[in-house]
Amino acid sequence: MNTTIRLKLSIMMFLEFFIWGAWFVTLGTFLGNNLKASGSETAAIFSTQSWGAIVAPFIVGLIADRYFNAEKILGILHLVGAFLMYQMYQSEEVGMFYTYVLSYMILYMPTLALVNSVSFNQMKDPEKEFASIRVWGTIGWILAGLSISFIFHWDAAAAVSGGMLKNTFLLAGIAAFVLGIFSFTLPATPPKVSEEKIKIGDIIGLDALKLLKDKNFAVFFISSILICIPLAFYYQNAHPFLTEAGVTNPTGKMAIGQISEALFLLLIPVFFSRFGFKKTILIGMLAWAIRYVLFAYGNGGDLSFMLILGIALHGICYDFFFVSGQIYTNSKAGEKYKSAAQGLITLATYGVGMLIGFAVAGWITDNYKTVEGTINWEMVWIIPAGIAFAVFVLFALLFNEKNKVEETTSAV
Repeated sequence: MNTTIRLKLSIMMFLEFFIWGAWFVTLGTFLGNNLKASGSETAAIFSTQSWGAIVAPFIVGLIADRYFNAEKILGILHLVGAFLMYQMYQSEEVGMFYTYVLSYMILYMPTLALVNSVSFNQMKDPEKEFASIRVWGTIGWILAGLSISFIFHWDAAAAVSGGMLKNTFLLAGIAAFVLGIFSFTLPATPPKVSEEKIKIGDIIGLDALKLLKDKNFAVFFISSILICIPLAFYYQNAHPFLTEAGVTNPTGKMAIGQISEALFLLLIPVFFSRFGFKKTILIGMLAWAIRYVLFAYGNGGDLSFMLILGIALHGICYDFFFVSGQIYTNSKAGEKYKSAAQGLITLATYGVGMLIGFAVAGWITDNYKTVEGTINWEMVWIIPAGIAFAVFVLFALLFNEKNKVEETTSAV
């Protein structure tokens, strides 16, 4: 891969995740303060990510993989996305805002697969080359958070009450417009030529359901769905909680989670080879429970270090479960079902699991709201901590790692 192409792919990844990080992190705070959304309304808006994840395989599988160049579809989706972001910026009512976010997420979620397709198409050895390109996405997300806190100060208490958080949609929209135009300069990524009849089962990975006959894989599959319930609490409630707790520059401080994610990603091979898949994934599950206990009993004053530590655990929480799970799935699936298995796990986690998780998080938040309108954050965090610990126990008891050395060697 020449330097020019590498630079273009890096810019593409940077903008792709800068867009997401520029508005999604602060969304819960915006909804509660600016649109006065209830917990269930906030949950419905966050769940648009899940609906987007469910629809995405159909857009990519039925259209991108068959008829049009991936980079051109990427450009069109982001240009339409920029328009929808501007509509979100102007919205003052929850109902219309939901319509715009749902439309946006249905268009945005497929672009996550498209940027990967464009990248892989230019690589001779993706296993060695992809990480150095993908890391620019993480950098984009981090810089979006840092700019909101330390350059624009839109998440400061006075700015939040003054409605400044809506500017995050303008920032994301500008980045989406730039990426939309830039996409047309990316290397050509033509569709896969195929004479075969399109099967819906292939697109959403139904063939991989055969893997569920393996008890261990079935336990992992169910655990993957269940652990997404506490994950949804973090996405939906972390920023509003930190803001209400009086943590300064909460958006910038939440970027610590992405820095942690990048660092722990490098440690996964070490943990796999030393401890095996089961122990690695159990550490990830336990980290979720610990993180939420830290959130439940920390505060924005003398115990603020507990909140920062909880954010910093994101790398272990996310990488040790989700990335390890992708590696495990890849090793169990074999050549025939590799793509189908990854598609099924994505549908189960970001689709079904997160959909349940956002609904539960919204219901819990509404039910622990006091008469004065304040939220009992201790209970809002203790409940997902309990769920995470229950999944930890379930997995520890039911998953039997018979061939630890064989599995970890083939996976890493």
